[in-house]
Amino acid sequence: MSSDTLAKSAAVPETPDGPDLPRIVPQRRLGQWTAAAVVLVLLGLAVNSVLRNDAFQWGVVADYFTSDAVLRGLWLTLWLTSVVMVLGFALGTLLAAFRLSANPVLRAVSWGYVWLFRSIPILVQLLLWFNIGALYPQILGVKTVDLLGPVTVAVIGLTLHEAAYAAEVVRGGILAVDRGQIEAAQALGLSRWRRWRRIVLPQAMRSIVPPAGNMLIGTLKGTSIVSVIAVQDLLYSVQLVYHRTYQVIPLLMVATVWYTVVTSLLGVGQHYVEKHYARGTERTR
Repeated sequence: MSSDTLAKSAAVPETPDGPDLPRIVPQRRLGQWTAAAVVLVLLGLAVNSVLRNDAFQWGVVADYFTSDAVLRGLWLTLWLTSVVMVLGFALGTLLAAFRLSANPVLRAVSWGYVWLFRSIPILVQLLLWFNIGALYPQILGVKTVDLLGPVTVAVIGLTLHEAAYAAEVVRGGILAVDRGQIEAAQALGLSRWRRWRRIVLPQAMRSIVPPAGNMLIGTLKGTSIVSVIAVQDLLYSVQLVYHRTYQVIPLLMVATVWYTVVTSLLGVGQHYVEKHYARGTERTR
């Protein structure tokens, strides 16, 4: 028997059923399990401190959670978010088309709009629109203060701000579509509208939906800033209550829980919309 045969026999002992293969032992990750245990302990302590801290006044939170004032503010917040997203993406899509146009004037106007409204903080924009009457006391013969109320100012300011970001989201989604597919559609004689509706948009939505969903959630939370111009959204509604009752923390917790609930629902919806448009791709979730 050769030396190689002897070495193999010593390394893998023979059994009646065949060679006794070495047992695979999973790698021990003691550090990871220790870190996980520490995180769970800290998380448990934090949750316990919140639930058992009487200063949160959870009874007061429960009393005001579904009060009429809070629900009216929540409804206005949801309405404002919906209107701003629809108008913002409509204007943003138009700006994206300008940016992708062969016309240099349209490209310059679109670029300038995006640059300007992304450069100015949204709070500054809202305050400028709220005080626009100082620059233009009348518009079409009507006093500006009568024409532009707080809610109208909020819609205008948030929409113009949102459109600047929506334009880049839509433009990025369109540019993500393989140019060869568009050229193939042209070779087949498809009209411009059919190319956009059947080929470009379905594929662009895969890139548009994730950031658009994040923008929707960001817009919902961002509407809280309109409280500075006395729009009675969710935050402003709870502020009116705690200015009267001096129960600041529990009323802020009411707003916090409502924002958390709504954003969580939007996140679930975003997941299924992304899954719908990701059909046929390898990286589906």
